[in-house]
Amino acid sequence: MLKNLRKRLKDQKGLTLIELLAVIVILGIIAAIAIPSIGGLINKTEDDAKVAEGIQIINAAKLYTTSNAPADGKALTKTELADYLDNIKDPNYTVTIKKDGSTGKYSYSLSGHDSVSLADGDNDKVASEKELLDY
Repeated sequence: MLKNLRKRLKDQKGLTLIELLAVIVILGIIAAIAIPSIGGLINKTEDDAKVAEGIQIINAAKLYTTSNAPADGKALTKTELADYLDNIKDPNYTVTIKKDGSTGKYSYSLSGHDSVSLADGDNDKVASEKELLDY
């Protein structure tokens, strides 16, 4: 009996077509589930990086404001904020600073930056500091 079992094990040389098809179908199902998930994760990471860059720009504008006390409604550009920023990929942005007369507090809005459309969902490419932080 042991000889017969060994003989049968030696006679089997490979996989059947059905076994190969089953493996291919399983791999296809796994790929169909995994690829969109990974793509979505990459897009979300890129969006988060753009929003973080927008927040960094607004924080640089706050530092500029404390150092230079800009006038109400002033728009700051990359050249004015260059000393306060590290490695910003998008050079086309402006930060508008407005001072509330009753409270004396400043508000900051970012325009022309990639992250802006992510923050408010509109195409006008303007986002406030609160919208970026809430994203």
